[in-house]
Amino acid sequence: MTESRVQSKGAVEARAMLHTSPHLRIAPSVDIIMRNVVWAMLPICAFSVFQFGISSLALIVTCTLACIGTEHLICRLSDKPSTTRDWSVAITGILLALTLPPSFPLWMAVVASVVGVAIGKLFFGGLGHNVMNPALVGRAFAQAAFTGPLTTWTPYLAEGRFTEFIPSTLTLPFLRPNSITEWLAHTAPDAFTGATPLALMKFEQVSTNGIQLLIGTTAGSAGETSAGLILICGIYLMIRKMADWRIPFWILLTAFVTSGVFYKIDPNLYPDPLFTLCSGGLMLGAVFMATDMVASPVTPLGVVLYGILIGFITVIIRLFGGLTEGVMYAILLANACSPLISAVTQPRIYGAVKPKKGQP
Repeated sequence: MTESRVQSKGAVEARAMLHTSPHLRIAPSVDIIMRNVVWAMLPICAFSVFQFGISSLALIVTCTLACIGTEHLICRLSDKPSTTRDWSVAITGILLALTLPPSFPLWMAVVASVVGVAIGKLFFGGLGHNVMNPALVGRAFAQAAFTGPLTTWTPYLAEGRFTEFIPSTLTLPFLRPNSITEWLAHTAPDAFTGATPLALMKFEQVSTNGIQLLIGTTAGSAGETSAGLILICGIYLMIRKMADWRIPFWILLTAFVTSGVFYKIDPNLYPDPLFTLCSGGLMLGAVFMATDMVASPVTPLGVVLYGILIGFITVIIRLFGGLTEGVMYAILLANACSPLISAVTQPRIYGAVKPKKGQP
């Protein structure tokens, strides 16, 4: 056989080997995944700014920069290379801002951002080691430390929202937030009561139209009002296989079924399942927070149990707790249970024999 034929035969065999399975594929790197999550959240941020104006924009920018600055500074003080380039800390800042009221004072947002990154992430060793979602750790701290500002709401599509800040936004540190009563007098619609759909339902048994909740024409946190937009952005990540669809599926299904049971018992007292899914921060939490790759289980059965736990606890807190919202605490509790869930639901290794009693 001539040398040319040998080379030709070798090339054919090489091509045949390349076209047979299995193949090893390189998974997307951390920074690519995180960057796509940021892209997916940008429409939510844009809609928030459209709804609430420059105060919402300032809140999102402040939280993001504060989180990035905190992580960079702590890395430098620890003589470690900065980890801000993996985009994960940017996600923390954006998510934290989206869970806060548009009128939240910026200095309080900085404090919550520092706590979320320093204690919720870097205290445990950084990305890949944090037990809980850092954005929710910062939000939980704000809930405890700044209860008043965290439960102060402003109307959507207020006049002058693009030309002036909500008065409380620029409150100086350690001073009482500026009153927004006069600002509301000339910016709020006559029907605005200062309550979110969840508060209206819990304390006055007044339900909000499902279309309003899907579109986002209600008061609420900066990025939690439009359930439909959040779901669309989440579907983008699921199609790209950068978010586990099973987690939001089981959360929403469990919340739907649980709330449906109570609605059947007393429809005048308890909200209908569609209201439960589309109101408050359930959609944002299910799609962007509970799916945290670090703080969620890794086993197939564990993912199901994790989602069921979050959905059930959310509804129970909403219906019977003192707070109007329960998503944050439900996810944090499930994050804490995640290592146990993964350990208990580990599948048996193929071919492994279960040891008999008395044997190690």
